[in-house]
Amino acid sequence: MSSEEFEKMHDIYKSLYDELKVMPERISRCHGERKRLVRDFDEKLGEAEEMLQGMDKELVVAPSSFRNAMSTKLRLYRRDLGKLQRDIKSSDPILGLSGRPGDNTYSIYASQNEQSTQAQSQRALLLQGTESLHRATQSIERSQRVAVETEHIGTDVIEELGEQREQLDRTRDRLVHTGENLSRSRRILRSMSRRIVTNKLLLSVIILMELAVLGAVVYLKFFRH
Repeated sequence: MSSEEFEKMHDIYKSLYDELKVMPERISRCHGERKRLVRDFDEKLGEAEEMLQGMDKELVVAPSSFRNAMSTKLRLYRRDLGKLQRDIKSSDPILGLSGRPGDNTYSIYASQNEQSTQAQSQRALLLQGTESLHRATQSIERSQRVAVETEHIGTDVIEELGEQREQLDRTRDRLVHTGENLSRSRRILRSMSRRIVTNKLLLSVIILMELAVLGAVVYLKFFRH
């Protein structure tokens, strides 16, 4: 139940309805006290309607799951009250004639019951629309939060990609410098290689010249006299 007040009114209505539903049969069997029974029926019917109207007010602040179920029950309760009114009319043909004192009373209650049923249907539709609007609002709020979170994630990703780009640029610059250093090293190595070959050639020429001089000295000293 939505509240203690709603439970009390519901219990009172059930008690009144239990008394009302046996009255058509009592009125049809009784002739001497029929007017008094009809007045009692009118009073209890009015009290039952007041209980239903009070429960309608309680449903406005009730949870949606409880509200939808009890709105359906209240429509059934009003339908049951309308059936009891028709049973009362059928139990005594005099009450169904126009112009009789009881006819205005039942017409008023029938009109009130129809208006209450229409108001309850409109209220149920309004509550359902309000609930749908509330759910749509919550969905929009969730979508906005997701969009904000996505924007933050996108910003973080862009910043991280910018940092990675800077790192790649620095790495590329280092590779360019390394390539230039390697080119200079290759030129130096080629220059050193050429110097080594040149030095070897010079050393070979010097050795050959020394051997030639040594040979000439030996020849002049030992063989030429």
